[in-house]
Amino acid sequence: MTVTDEGAAALAPADALADRLLERMRVIGAVAVAYSGGADSALVLAAAVRAVGPERVLAVTAVSESLAAGELPHAHRLATDLGVTHLTPRTSELTRPGYRANGPDRCYFCKSEVLDTITVLAHDHGYELVATGTNADDARDPHRPGIRAGRERGIHTPLLDTGLTKADVRLLSRHWSLPTWNKPATPCLASRIRYGIEVTPHRLARVDRAETAVRALLADAGLTVTDLRVRDLGDTARLEVDASLVDRISALPGLAGALADAGFAELPHRVEPFRSGRLNSETSVSPQPNEALPAANSPEPAANLPSTTGAQDSDQRAGSRGADMQSLTERFGRNRTQVGLSMPDIFSPSPIKKIIGAVHPGAGMDGWHTAQPSSGSA
Repeated sequence: MTVTDEGAAALAPADALADRLLERMRVIGAVAVAYSGGADSALVLAAAVRAVGPERVLAVTAVSESLAAGELPHAHRLATDLGVTHLTPRTSELTRPGYRANGPDRCYFCKSEVLDTITVLAHDHGYELVATGTNADDARDPHRPGIRAGRERGIHTPLLDTGLTKADVRLLSRHWSLPTWNKPATPCLASRIRYGIEVTPHRLARVDRAETAVRALLADAGLTVTDLRVRDLGDTARLEVDASLVDRISALPGLAGALADAGFAELPHRVEPFRSGRLNSETSVSPQPNEALPAANSPEPAANLPSTTGAQDSDQRAGSRGADMQSLTERFGRNRTQVGLSMPDIFSPSPIKKIIGAVHPGAGMDGWHTAQPSSGSA
Protein backbone atom coordinates (compact mmCIF):
# COMPACT_ATOMS: atom_id res chain seq x y z
CA MET A 1 0.00 0.00 0.00
CA THR A 2 1.36 3.40 -0.93
CA VAL A 3 1.59 6.37 1.40
CA THR A 4 -1.31 7.92 -0.48
CA ASP A 5 -3.39 4.77 -0.06
CA GLU A 6 -2.58 4.65 3.65
CA GLY A 7 -3.64 8.25 4.04
CA ALA A 8 -6.91 7.64 2.24
CA ALA A 9 -7.60 4.56 4.35
CA ALA A 10 -6.97 6.56 7.49
CA LEU A 11 -9.59 9.15 6.65
CA ALA A 12 -12.42 9.17 9.17
CA PRO A 13 -15.81 8.33 7.63
CA ALA A 14 -17.06 11.85 8.26
CA ASP A 15 -13.99 13.38 6.62
CA ALA A 16 -14.50 11.23 3.54
CA LEU A 17 -18.14 12.30 3.34
CA ALA A 18 -17.11 15.92 3.76
CA ASP A 19 -14.57 15.70 0.95
CA ARG A 20 -17.15 14.34 -1.47
CA LEU A 21 -19.81 16.86 -0.57
CA LEU A 22 -17.53 19.89 -0.50
CA GLU A 23 -16.09 19.02 -3.89
CA ARG A 24 -19.60 18.85 -5.30
CA MET A 25 -20.50 22.21 -3.76
CA ARG A 26 -17.38 23.79 -5.23
CA VAL A 27 -18.42 22.54 -8.67
CA ILE A 28 -21.90 24.03 -8.21
CA GLY A 29 -20.51 27.34 -6.94
CA ALA A 30 -22.73 30.22 -5.86
CA VAL A 31 -26.11 28.78 -4.98
CA ALA A 32 -29.49 29.45 -3.41
CA VAL A 33 -30.47 26.63 -1.06
CA ALA A 34 -34.09 25.59 -0.65
CA TYR A 35 -33.74 25.49 3.12
CA SER A 36 -36.45 24.04 5.33
CA GLY A 37 -34.33 24.00 8.47
CA GLY A 38 -34.24 20.20 8.56
CA ALA A 39 -31.12 18.07 8.76
CA ASP A 40 -30.72 17.58 5.01
CA SER A 41 -31.07 21.15 3.77
CA ALA A 42 -29.11 22.46 6.76
CA LEU A 43 -26.17 20.25 5.78
CA VAL A 44 -26.33 21.47 2.17
CA LEU A 45 -26.38 25.05 3.43
CA ALA A 46 -23.39 24.49 5.72
CA ALA A 47 -21.47 22.67 2.98
CA ALA A 48 -22.09 25.52 0.54
CA VAL A 49 -20.76 28.01 3.08
CA ARG A 50 -17.63 25.94 3.66
CA ALA A 51 -17.09 25.41 -0.06
CA VAL A 52 -17.66 28.87 -1.54
CA GLY A 53 -18.15 31.24 1.41
CA PRO A 54 -21.29 32.71 3.01
CA GLU A 55 -21.31 35.72 0.69
CA ARG A 56 -22.02 33.40 -2.27
CA VAL A 57 -24.82 31.45 -0.59
CA LEU A 58 -28.49 32.34 -0.18
CA ALA A 59 -30.86 30.47 2.15
CA VAL A 60 -34.53 30.53 1.21
CA THR A 61 -37.28 29.10 3.41
CA ALA A 62 -40.79 28.83 1.97
CA VAL A 63 -43.44 29.96 4.44
CA SER A 64 -47.04 28.79 4.14
CA GLU A 65 -49.86 27.14 6.06
CA SER A 66 -48.08 23.80 5.68
CA LEU A 67 -45.06 24.86 7.75
CA ALA A 68 -45.31 23.68 11.35
CA ALA A 69 -45.21 26.27 14.11
CA GLY A 70 -41.77 26.87 15.56
CA GLU A 71 -39.81 25.67 12.53
CA LEU A 72 -39.00 29.09 11.11
CA PRO A 73 -37.24 30.59 14.16
CA HIS A 74 -34.92 27.58 14.42
CA ALA A 75 -34.15 27.73 10.70
CA HIS A 76 -33.39 31.43 10.87
CA ARG A 77 -31.11 31.04 13.87
CA LEU A 78 -28.91 28.50 12.11
CA ALA A 79 -28.80 30.50 8.87
CA THR A 80 -27.71 33.52 10.88
CA ASP A 81 -25.06 31.50 12.69
CA LEU A 82 -23.73 30.36 9.31
CA GLY A 83 -23.53 33.97 8.19
CA VAL A 84 -25.82 33.71 5.16
CA THR A 85 -28.66 35.90 3.98
CA HIS A 86 -31.97 34.22 4.79
CA LEU A 87 -35.12 35.01 2.80
CA THR A 88 -38.60 33.82 3.76
CA PRO A 89 -41.03 34.17 0.84
CA ARG A 90 -44.68 33.27 1.19
CA THR A 91 -45.74 30.38 -1.01
CA SER A 92 -49.25 29.49 -2.13
CA GLU A 93 -49.52 25.73 -2.36
CA LEU A 94 -53.23 25.91 -1.60
CA THR A 95 -53.86 27.76 -4.86
CA ARG A 96 -52.76 24.65 -6.79
CA PRO A 97 -55.70 22.26 -7.36
CA GLY A 98 -53.41 19.23 -7.44
CA TYR A 99 -52.14 20.08 -3.96
CA ARG A 100 -55.59 20.66 -2.49
CA ALA A 101 -56.91 17.44 -4.04
CA ASN A 102 -54.36 15.57 -1.91
CA GLY A 103 -53.65 12.61 -4.15
CA PRO A 104 -50.50 10.49 -3.85
CA ASP A 105 -48.74 13.05 -6.08
CA ARG A 106 -49.55 15.97 -3.76
CA CYS A 107 -45.87 16.57 -3.04
CA TYR A 108 -45.23 17.18 -6.74
CA PHE A 109 -47.51 20.23 -6.69
CA CYS A 110 -46.18 21.44 -3.35
CA LYS A 111 -42.57 21.18 -4.47
CA SER A 112 -43.45 22.83 -7.78
CA GLU A 113 -44.85 25.87 -5.98
CA VAL A 114 -41.92 26.07 -3.59
CA LEU A 115 -39.22 25.66 -6.23
CA ASP A 116 -40.86 28.05 -8.69
CA THR A 117 -41.04 30.69 -5.96
CA ILE A 118 -37.47 30.12 -4.81
CA THR A 119 -36.12 30.14 -8.37
CA VAL A 120 -37.68 33.51 -9.20
CA LEU A 121 -36.46 34.99 -5.92
CA ALA A 122 -32.98 33.53 -6.36
CA HIS A 123 -32.66 35.00 -9.86
CA ASP A 124 -33.84 38.34 -8.51
CA HIS A 125 -30.88 38.26 -6.12
CA GLY A 126 -28.33 37.16 -8.70
CA TYR A 127 -28.32 33.40 -8.10
CA GLU A 128 -28.75 31.20 -11.16
CA LEU A 129 -28.61 27.83 -9.38
CA VAL A 130 -30.86 26.32 -6.71
CA ALA A 131 -30.10 23.25 -4.58
CA THR A 132 -32.25 21.09 -2.34
CA GLY A 133 -31.52 18.61 0.46
CA THR A 134 -32.73 15.52 -1.42
CA ASN A 135 -30.58 12.59 -0.26
CA ALA A 136 -29.83 9.12 -1.61
CA ASP A 137 -32.45 7.46 0.60
CA ASP A 138 -35.11 9.82 -0.72
CA ALA A 139 -34.35 8.74 -4.28
CA ARG A 140 -34.96 5.09 -3.38
CA ASP A 141 -38.35 5.87 -1.86
CA PRO A 142 -41.11 5.42 -4.50
CA HIS A 143 -43.34 7.88 -2.64
CA ARG A 144 -41.31 11.00 -3.44
CA PRO A 145 -43.06 12.76 -6.35
CA GLY A 146 -41.48 16.03 -5.24
CA ILE A 147 -38.14 14.78 -6.58
CA ARG A 148 -39.64 14.78 -10.07
CA ALA A 149 -40.58 18.44 -9.70
CA GLY A 150 -36.99 19.33 -8.89
CA ARG A 151 -35.60 17.27 -11.72
CA GLU A 152 -37.90 18.96 -14.24
CA ARG A 153 -36.64 22.35 -13.09
CA GLY A 154 -32.93 21.60 -13.20
CA ILE A 155 -32.55 21.82 -9.42
CA HIS A 156 -29.25 20.57 -7.97
CA THR A 157 -29.21 17.73 -5.43
CA PRO A 158 -25.68 17.59 -3.97
CA LEU A 159 -26.47 14.98 -1.30
CA LEU A 160 -27.98 12.65 -3.87
CA ASP A 161 -25.23 13.37 -6.40
CA THR A 162 -22.58 12.30 -3.88
CA GLY A 163 -24.54 9.30 -2.58
CA LEU A 164 -25.11 10.61 0.97
CA THR A 165 -27.81 8.74 2.87
CA LYS A 166 -29.78 10.03 5.85
CA ALA A 167 -27.35 8.29 8.19
CA ASP A 168 -24.47 10.01 6.39
CA VAL A 169 -26.23 13.35 6.74
CA ARG A 170 -26.51 12.91 10.50
CA LEU A 171 -22.92 11.71 10.84
CA LEU A 172 -21.44 14.62 8.91
CA SER A 173 -23.79 17.14 10.54
CA ARG A 174 -22.62 16.01 13.97
CA HIS A 175 -18.99 16.15 12.84
CA TRP A 176 -19.56 19.77 11.79
CA SER A 177 -21.43 20.60 15.03
CA LEU A 178 -24.66 21.43 13.25
CA PRO A 179 -27.50 21.48 15.80
CA THR A 180 -29.71 19.72 13.25
CA TRP A 181 -27.66 16.52 13.36
CA ASN A 182 -30.29 14.77 15.50
CA LYS A 183 -33.33 16.82 14.54
CA PRO A 184 -36.32 14.55 13.93
CA ALA A 185 -37.85 14.68 10.47
CA THR A 186 -40.51 17.39 10.19
CA PRO A 187 -42.40 16.95 6.91
CA CYS A 188 -45.05 19.46 5.90
CA LEU A 189 -48.36 19.40 7.72
CA ALA A 190 -50.23 18.17 4.64
CA SER A 191 -48.47 14.83 5.07
CA ARG A 192 -50.69 14.26 8.14
CA ILE A 193 -53.90 14.30 6.07
CA ARG A 194 -55.06 11.04 4.50
CA TYR A 195 -54.92 10.96 0.70
CA GLY A 196 -58.21 11.94 -0.92
CA ILE A 197 -59.21 14.34 1.87
CA GLU A 198 -58.96 17.92 0.65
CA VAL A 199 -56.11 19.95 2.12
CA THR A 200 -57.56 23.13 3.60
CA PRO A 201 -56.21 25.89 5.89
CA HIS A 202 -58.51 24.58 8.64
CA ARG A 203 -57.17 21.03 8.47
CA LEU A 204 -53.54 22.17 8.38
CA ALA A 205 -54.02 24.55 11.31
CA ARG A 206 -55.75 22.05 13.56
CA VAL A 207 -53.09 19.40 12.94
CA ASP A 208 -50.45 21.97 13.87
CA ARG A 209 -52.36 23.03 16.99
CA ALA A 210 -52.90 19.42 18.01
CA GLU A 211 -49.25 18.43 17.70
CA THR A 212 -48.16 21.53 19.60
CA ALA A 213 -50.70 20.85 22.36
CA VAL A 214 -49.79 17.17 22.69
CA ARG A 215 -46.07 17.96 22.87
CA ALA A 216 -46.76 20.46 25.64
CA LEU A 217 -48.89 17.89 27.49
CA LEU A 218 -46.16 15.27 27.24
CA ALA A 219 -43.52 17.73 28.41
CA ASP A 220 -45.62 18.53 31.48
CA ALA A 221 -45.85 14.79 32.17
CA GLY A 222 -42.09 14.39 31.84
CA LEU A 223 -42.34 12.34 28.65
CA THR A 224 -40.01 12.92 25.70
CA VAL A 225 -40.89 11.65 22.24
CA THR A 226 -38.71 11.49 19.16
CA ASP A 227 -41.51 11.21 16.61
CA LEU A 228 -45.04 12.54 17.00
CA ARG A 229 -47.74 12.91 14.36
CA VAL A 230 -51.44 13.73 14.54
CA ARG A 231 -53.07 12.18 11.47
CA ASP A 232 -56.34 13.53 10.09
CA LEU A 233 -58.06 10.42 8.72
CA GLY A 234 -61.37 12.09 7.94
CA ASP A 235 -63.54 10.14 10.38
CA THR A 236 -60.96 9.83 13.16
CA ALA A 237 -57.75 11.37 14.47
CA ARG A 238 -54.76 9.11 15.00
CA LEU A 239 -51.93 10.12 17.30
CA GLU A 240 -48.69 8.33 16.44
CA VAL A 241 -45.80 8.30 18.90
CA ASP A 242 -42.76 6.21 19.79
CA ALA A 243 -43.89 2.59 20.17
CA SER A 244 -42.49 2.34 23.70
CA LEU A 245 -44.75 5.17 24.87
CA VAL A 246 -48.08 4.20 23.31
CA ASP A 247 -49.62 2.73 26.48
CA ARG A 248 -48.47 5.55 28.75
CA ILE A 249 -49.64 8.26 26.40
CA SER A 250 -52.98 6.54 25.76
CA ALA A 251 -53.73 6.73 29.48
CA LEU A 252 -52.50 10.29 29.89
CA PRO A 253 -55.10 12.58 31.52
CA GLY A 254 -55.95 15.55 29.37
CA LEU A 255 -55.07 13.95 26.02
CA ALA A 256 -58.63 13.90 24.71
CA GLY A 257 -59.12 17.47 25.86
CA ALA A 258 -55.95 18.66 24.16
CA LEU A 259 -57.03 17.14 20.85
CA ALA A 260 -60.54 18.50 21.22
CA ASP A 261 -59.31 22.01 21.97
CA ALA A 262 -57.10 21.86 18.88
CA GLY A 263 -60.12 21.22 16.66
CA PHE A 264 -60.67 17.46 16.74
CA ALA A 265 -63.58 17.53 19.19
CA GLU A 266 -65.98 15.89 16.73
CA LEU A 267 -63.65 13.00 15.92
CA PRO A 268 -62.73 9.94 17.99
CA HIS A 269 -59.01 9.40 18.44
CA ARG A 270 -56.62 6.54 19.01
CA VAL A 271 -52.92 6.27 19.85
CA GLU A 272 -50.68 3.99 17.79
CA PRO A 273 -46.95 3.50 17.13
CA PHE A 274 -45.34 5.92 14.70
CA ARG A 275 -44.27 4.47 11.37
CA SER A 276 -42.71 6.59 8.64
CA GLY A 277 -44.66 6.67 5.38
CA ARG A 278 -47.69 5.04 6.96
CA LEU A 279 -50.27 6.97 4.95
CA ASN A 280 -48.46 5.96 1.77
CA SER A 281 -48.85 2.29 2.64
CA GLU A 282 -52.51 2.77 3.52
CA THR A 283 -53.53 4.02 0.08
CA SER A 284 -54.18 1.73 -2.86
CA VAL A 285 -52.85 4.29 -5.35
CA SER A 286 -49.11 4.80 -5.72
CA PRO A 287 -47.36 7.83 -7.23
CA GLN A 288 -44.96 7.39 -10.11
CA PRO A 289 -41.61 5.97 -8.98
CA ASN A 290 -38.45 8.04 -9.05
CA GLU A 291 -36.84 6.39 -12.04
CA ALA A 292 -33.68 7.27 -13.93
CA LEU A 293 -31.84 8.70 -10.95
CA PRO A 294 -28.04 8.79 -11.11
CA ALA A 295 -25.66 6.45 -9.39
CA ALA A 296 -23.77 7.68 -6.34
CA ASN A 297 -20.99 10.15 -7.14
CA SER A 298 -22.47 10.92 -10.56
CA PRO A 299 -20.99 14.17 -11.88
CA GLU A 300 -24.36 15.13 -13.31
CA PRO A 301 -27.10 16.35 -10.96
CA ALA A 302 -30.29 14.34 -10.90
CA ALA A 303 -32.15 17.40 -12.10
CA ASN A 304 -30.51 17.13 -15.54
CA LEU A 305 -31.87 13.66 -16.24
CA PRO A 306 -34.98 13.07 -18.35
CA SER A 307 -38.36 13.22 -16.68
CA THR A 308 -40.08 9.92 -16.05
CA THR A 309 -43.49 11.39 -16.83
CA GLY A 310 -45.30 10.85 -20.09
CA ALA A 311 -45.06 13.39 -22.90
CA GLN A 312 -48.61 14.60 -22.43
CA ASP A 313 -48.19 15.09 -18.70
CA SER A 314 -44.91 16.90 -19.30
CA ASP A 315 -46.50 19.25 -21.81
CA GLN A 316 -49.35 20.02 -19.44
CA ARG A 317 -46.98 20.64 -16.55
CA ALA A 318 -44.71 22.78 -18.70
CA GLY A 319 -47.61 25.01 -19.71
CA SER A 320 -48.82 25.28 -16.14
CA ARG A 321 -45.28 25.94 -14.89
CA GLY A 322 -44.80 28.74 -17.40
CA ALA A 323 -47.99 30.43 -16.25
CA ASP A 324 -47.02 29.96 -12.61
CA MET A 325 -43.56 31.45 -13.18
CA GLN A 326 -45.04 34.46 -14.99
CA SER A 327 -47.46 35.00 -12.13
CA LEU A 328 -44.66 34.76 -9.57
CA THR A 329 -42.46 37.16 -11.51
CA GLU A 330 -45.26 39.70 -11.80
CA ARG A 331 -46.10 39.38 -8.11
CA PHE A 332 -42.51 39.89 -6.99
CA GLY A 333 -41.98 42.70 -9.48
CA ARG A 334 -44.97 44.67 -8.24
CA ASN A 335 -44.13 44.50 -4.57
CA ARG A 336 -40.86 43.00 -3.40
CA THR A 337 -41.83 43.44 0.23
CA GLN A 338 -44.14 40.45 -0.27
CA VAL A 339 -41.25 38.01 -0.54
CA GLY A 340 -40.14 38.34 3.08
CA LEU A 341 -36.75 39.99 2.73
CA SER A 342 -36.45 40.53 6.47
CA MET A 343 -37.26 38.45 9.51
CA PRO A 344 -39.50 39.49 12.42
CA ASP A 345 -37.67 40.78 15.46
CA ILE A 346 -39.29 38.12 17.63
CA PHE A 347 -36.85 35.53 16.33
CA SER A 348 -33.92 37.22 18.15
CA PRO A 349 -31.16 35.10 16.57
CA SER A 350 -28.51 33.83 18.92
CA PRO A 351 -24.89 35.05 18.69
CA ILE A 352 -22.60 33.42 16.14
CA LYS A 353 -21.54 30.02 17.50
CA LYS A 354 -18.57 29.52 15.19
CA ILE A 355 -20.25 26.52 13.65
CA ILE A 356 -17.96 26.62 10.64
CA GLY A 357 -14.94 24.46 11.38
CA ALA A 358 -15.92 23.66 14.97
CA VAL A 359 -16.45 20.14 16.24
CA HIS A 360 -18.63 19.73 19.32
CA PRO A 361 -20.37 16.33 19.15
CA GLY A 362 -23.72 16.32 20.86
CA ALA A 363 -24.47 19.98 20.29
CA GLY A 364 -28.18 20.66 20.39
CA MET A 365 -30.59 23.46 19.69
CA ASP A 366 -33.17 24.76 22.13
CA GLY A 367 -36.32 22.69 21.81
CA TRP A 368 -34.64 19.59 20.38
CA HIS A 369 -33.61 16.64 22.51
CA THR A 370 -30.74 14.26 21.94
CA ALA A 371 -32.71 11.03 21.60
CA GLN A 372 -31.74 9.06 18.50
CA PRO A 373 -33.98 10.35 15.70
CA SER A 374 -35.70 8.17 13.17
CA SER A 375 -34.75 8.43 9.53
CA GLY A 376 -38.38 8.65 8.46
CA SER A 377 -40.04 11.61 6.87
CA ALA A 378 -43.79 11.45 7.17
